[in-house]
Amino acid sequence: MAKWKVVISDYEFPSLQPEEEVLSHGDIEFIKKQCRTEDEVISACQEADGIITQYAPFPKKVLDALPKCKVISRYGVGVNTIDVEVASKHGIVVSNVTDYCMDEVSDHAFALILAAARKVAFLDRTVKKRVWDFNEGRPIYRLRGQTLGLLGFGKIPQTLALKAQAFGLNIIAYDPYADDRSARDYNVELVDLSELCRRSDFISVHAPLTESTRGMISTEQFEQMKTTAFIINTARGPVIDEKALVVALEENRIAGAALDVVEEEPISPQSQLLDMDQVILTPHIAWYSEESQAELKRKTAENVLRVLSGRNPDYFFNQHLIGSPRIKLSESHV
Repeated sequence: MAKWKVVISDYEFPSLQPEEEVLSHGDIEFIKKQCRTEDEVISACQEADGIITQYAPFPKKVLDALPKCKVISRYGVGVNTIDVEVASKHGIVVSNVTDYCMDEVSDHAFALILAAARKVAFLDRTVKKRVWDFNEGRPIYRLRGQTLGLLGFGKIPQTLALKAQAFGLNIIAYDPYADDRSARDYNVELVDLSELCRRSDFISVHAPLTESTRGMISTEQFEQMKTTAFIINTARGPVIDEKALVVALEENRIAGAALDVVEEEPISPQSQLLDMDQVILTPHIAWYSEESQAELKRKTAENVLRVLSGRNPDYFFNQHLIGSPRIKLSESHV
């Protein structure tokens, strides 16, 4: 009989081979589910020792109903689907994978910057409407010498900064948790949010979704931005107040937006963003490559195996649980 029960609450991958290989441990029973509601998660996971999750909800109601759970490992960087404070009170380790797609997201963000700056998507649609006239793209400004503002300065925006500098962009960043030394190492100037909005020709959003970041780019920030500025988001949709964004675009307060994420996903067929020529949309794909997907899946499963084996996960979101009397973990982060 298996010693541990590991449940995957939901997934959108065609194969779970990497997870199955990691969890092929003889002491583990690996159960696959597709939960969408809180009640479905409770029903599927109430006897689980470890949980892998993608989008399923883990609020207080669910976490209170998981008496055996030692670890919840989420695919991806963000943990906004999990009430981490409640999980911590229950002694549940919350883990994520912070480094699997640094190149993919930074590449995608810069692709959106280039597409916005050169109006690639708009001109593609124009030509396909049988209009061959470069004047349709006016005005376009030289990229070199413009300013890219990074909202957040973690690993992904740091990687983006290096790539953008090769194109001659000046880089500034707003991140209340960033230190001057790391900024100097990347030749990036740290500024406050208002200055970021005022000075940037492009703002690239890389902030996690928390209560403090939800809607942090709203009417006040759009009013501070240049009328020629673009906003790019490859992080989480709700960091931008979408209603305020639509108004800013309608009133030409900013030049455009390039979004890989939106407030409601999949995007609503009624979204006004779908009908705006100055908006570029991609379907939350910035994280994806065949290589990054395989790495994500393997590392997410390894987090669970390490905790069940009495070790720290490689990616430990609520690290203050080290030494928790409920879970036997090593005393140092491995």
